[in-house]
Amino acid sequence: MDIKTSEFTISSPNIEGCPKDFRPEYAFIGRSNVGKSSLINMLCNHKGLAKTSSTPGKTLLINHFFINREWYLVDLPGYGFAKRSKSMQQKIQNMITSYLLMRQQLANVFVLIDIRHSPQAIDRQFIDWLGESGVPFSIVFTKADKLSALKVHENVSSYMDCLHETWEELPPYFVTSSEKKTGRDDILAYIDKINKDIASKATTDNNQQ
Repeated sequence: MDIKTSEFTISSPNIEGCPKDFRPEYAFIGRSNVGKSSLINMLCNHKGLAKTSSTPGKTLLINHFFINREWYLVDLPGYGFAKRSKSMQQKIQNMITSYLLMRQQLANVFVLIDIRHSPQAIDRQFIDWLGESGVPFSIVFTKADKLSALKVHENVSSYMDCLHETWEELPPYFVTSSEKKTGRDDILAYIDKINKDIASKATTDNNQQ
C-alpha cells in the first residue's frame, strides 16, 4: 500500500464524537511511552501527524486520521499511566472500552509492545481481554532498533511462547522500528488485505440482496 494522503480529522472525547461514515478503522494503542506517535508518523510517512512528546500519557482523546481518503487510523490513549488521577484513569478506560466494544467500523486493533522489556502483566491483561471480548487485534513490537537482531528474535519468541501457554491460536505480530522504518510495509500490507476483504464481503452481501 502506498500512503498518498494522511490528514487529521477529529479528536473525540467519546464514541459519539467519532466520524459518522462507515469506512474501516485501525486503532493503535499501548502503554504510555511505547512509541505510538512515532510509529503512526512512520507508517504514514508524515512527520508530525501524530504529536510526539517527551512526557508520556499525553493522548487523552480518540484521534482519527483519514488515510488515502479510504480508511481511518485511530490513535487511542495509552493505558497504565500511573500519574493520572484515578478519576481521569477511569474516564480514559471507559472511553477506550466503549470504542473497542461498540465501534462497528473497527477492523483491527494494533497493540504496541516495547520489545526491550519482558512481558508486562498490564499488557497481557489487555491482550487477554481483547481476545475474550472478540475484538480483532495484532501485536506490534516497537523499538527493535534499540536491541541486536538476536535479542529481538529472543524477546519476540519469549513473548509469543508466553501467550501460547493459554492461547490456542496466536495473533499476528509485527516487529517495528520507527527510526529505521522496519515493519512498515508489513503492517500496511496487512491493513490493505483487511480492507480488500471488507470490500469483497460488502460486494457479495449487496449481490445477495
